[in-house]
Parts: sequence; structure tokens; C-alpha cells
Amino acid sequence: MTTTDDNQPNHEVRLSAHGVPIPDPRDLTPEEGLDADRLMLQSGAVLRLGRLMMASGAGAYRVKSSMARVASAVGLDRHEASVSLTEIVTSSYVGERFRTEAAEERRVGVNVDRLEALRRIVHDIKAHETVEELETKLDQVEKMKPLYGPFANAAASGVACAGFCFLNKGGWIECFAVLIAAFIGQYIRRFMLHRSYQHFFTWMVCGVVASSTYMAVISMLDYFGVISGNHQGGIISAILFLIPGFPMVTSMLDLARQDFSSAISRGAYVLTVMASAGIAVWSVTFMFGWDIEHIEATMPTGFTLYALRFICSFVAAYGFAMLFNAGKRAATMAALVGALANTGRLFIIDVFHVPWQMAVGLAAVAIGLLAQLFVSRVSQSRVALSVPAVVIMIPGVPFYRAISALNNHSVDVNVAVGQAAGNLAEVFFVITAIGVGLAMARIITDRNWRHDTATSVLPHLGD
Repeated sequence: MTTTDDNQPNHEVRLSAHGVPIPDPRDLTPEEGLDADRLMLQSGAVLRLGRLMMASGAGAYRVKSSMARVASAVGLDRHEASVSLTEIVTSSYVGERFRTEAAEERRVGVNVDRLEALRRIVHDIKAHETVEELETKLDQVEKMKPLYGPFANAAASGVACAGFCFLNKGGWIECFAVLIAAFIGQYIRRFMLHRSYQHFFTWMVCGVVASSTYMAVISMLDYFGVISGNHQGGIISAILFLIPGFPMVTSMLDLARQDFSSAISRGAYVLTVMASAGIAVWSVTFMFGWDIEHIEATMPTGFTLYALRFICSFVAAYGFAMLFNAGKRAATMAALVGALANTGRLFIIDVFHVPWQMAVGLAAVAIGLLAQLFVSRVSQSRVALSVPAVVIMIPGVPFYRAISALNNHSVDVNVAVGQAAGNLAEVFFVITAIGVGLAMARIITDRNWRHDTATSVLPHLGD
């Protein structure tokens, strides 16, 4: 469709998806041109906030609700967004004008410290915030450095996986070997991720390195006569730092919120990287004939056992919080929440014989409620406190054993498939219980989760 003017050249009139004519820049008055430029700046600032939150590990609901709040502050009338793991599409409206933008964010990960800085910006924002003020704040967030250097980050991985090893019935020998293996594996993973290596490849390399290191440490101790017996089963705990706990939890919460594009993409990412690590471990153990099912460690009993479980749960949760780049206060609170809930979970399983998945679900509810209780004390979001606490309950060991069982040709095929199916069913039900428990805690404590409201409805902000 074209229009003709005696003094203007012919040009096509474009229509939007809503049937609204899109003005040609040559037809705009100076005032209209300024309005279009302003809309571009407003939309770009809101999109930038969403990209930073997405890159820091926030779930779809948190990204969209934060963008809606900021959109209201900078003067937009309506804001729509579609968020996945690596892509984001937004449409910003002012009157009859709108602007649609799409962006891709490949450097996704978890950065609780940056996520909390963004949360504070969103929480403290007032009506009539200028785009320039918002961009200045976002510049400061983007310049934030990691709280922990490579050595501290790797040490946190080693200590967390060693604590995890004890919770998986490993003895001091297994815990010592896991500490060294997970330290080296995490150091290499951080090195590769900071140089933008592909995640599937990174997880596979780190799975090979960590499992090979564990085998080397155990073989060396055995060669020099320091240890005796079978300590091969602890190798699975050496790669538990590769469990993508944050995207796994946010995927389940996105499912509860019916943000399916984000939930499915995050879930696919979790399965991909966990499978790559599992294949790496199976390859190493198969070549050297290691039995990952067998652990001979003698465990203490009574009060001593539960005291050690509390300490190891605290240490593991604190270490994972450091891996997520959480501050000291947030890491301490998350570790305390995780230690209380996980020790209680193990207690009711041992004493009352509660099924594992039910105990995990109850513990997840407790973690969500405790996180809400501590939120105001450390000025942190619920997810920053609940995810490190819940990660120590994710059944990584059964998942990796299932991968090994499916590939184990030294036993009857039907037996191997049966073992794998049992382990995978256990993983599925436990992870589902974690998601249901955390979602129920949010529904109980957050009215925005109890009511299904569209994030495009912008909130009213006070001056």
C-alpha cells in the first residue's frame, strides 16, 4: 500500500501485528521523533535490566516482574516479555507507539551477588526514574567483580563435595579424595567458562578431570599402603559440583508459574550438561573397571551421626553458596537453613521411615519458609537463600549411577536397565518433590504466587 503526495515521494505504509500503521521516519514531526527516540531509550534500559538478571540466573517470573516494575518507573504504559534460558523478547508500549526488541545472552550462569544488586535497584526504584539514572546504576552492576577468586572458588567446590560425600555415606578417605578432585575440577571449569568454552564440552572435560583425579588419589594412597579395601564408590561425589542446581530449581519454579518456554529450555539445559558429565564419568570408570556402587565406609551412629550430618550439610550448602557467588552473610544463612532442613529430613527417614521423596518435599517446604523468615535479616531474596540449601538434597548420585548402569555391559542387560530405571525414577520423584515443596512455600508466603496475574500489568509506584 502506498500513499501519494504532490510534494513527497511515494513510500510504503507498514502495519504492525496489531494493524496499527507504523509511521515512516520521514513523516515524523520533530516532537514525534523525540518521542520515538525516548521510547527506544526506555525500552533499551528495561531490556538491559532483563538481560543482566537472566545472565545472573534469575527465573522467568523474576525477570519479567522486575522489568515490569522498571518499565512503570521509566514511563512505559505496558510491557510484554518472553524469556527463555538464553533469549529474551520484549515489547514496550507508550500510547499507540510500541517497540519490540529481541536479545540473546550466551554467557548465562549464576551470580547471586549481582542478582541481589539488581533486585535492590528494582525494589528501591521510584516513579519517574530517568533512563539515565537507571543506566548509571546498571553500569555499576555490570562492573561488579566476583566476590571470590579462583582458589577460594575451587576450595568451596572441594569442601562442598567432600561434605556431600559424607552425606552419601562416604568415609574420611573418600571425602579427602573428593576434596582434591572437586577442587581441581572446579578450577578448570571456572577457567573454561571465563573463556567462553561451550558448556556441554566444559562439563564433559571437568567430569573426566575430576573423576580421573579421584582415581589417581585413591590409587596412589593404595599403592603406598596408606589405605586398604574398596574406596571406588566415592568417585560420584567428586563431580557433584557439576550439578546445575540453580537452573534446575528455577526451571521447576517456572513450571509452577506456567512460564513454559523458560522452564523447558532450562530443563533441557540441565539434562544436557548432567548427561555430558555422566557420560564422562562412565567412560573413565569403564576403562579402568571401577565399581561405583560399592562403599565400605563405617558410619557412626546416634547423636554423633546427626551432629556430623548437620556439620556436613552446613559445609556443603555454604560451599555451594560460594560457588553461586553469594556474600558471607547470605551463604551463612543459606547454610544454616540447609543444615536444619537436611538433618531433619534424614532424621524422619531414619526414625519414622518416611519415604525419601516425601521427606524431601517436606524439607523443601521448610527451606522455603525458613528462607522467607531470614530474608529481611540479610536483605537477600528467597532464591539466594533457598537454592544453596536445597541443592544438597538433589540426587546427583542416583542419576550418575543410572548413566553407568545403562552403559554397563559386564552384567545382564535386563538387570542394568532395571537398575537404571530405578535410579532415574528415584531422581524424578525427588526432584519433583523439591519443586513442589519450594512452590508451596512461595504460595504460602507470597501473594503474587497465590494469584495468577500477568506481568504486563505494570505496578503503581509511589513518588
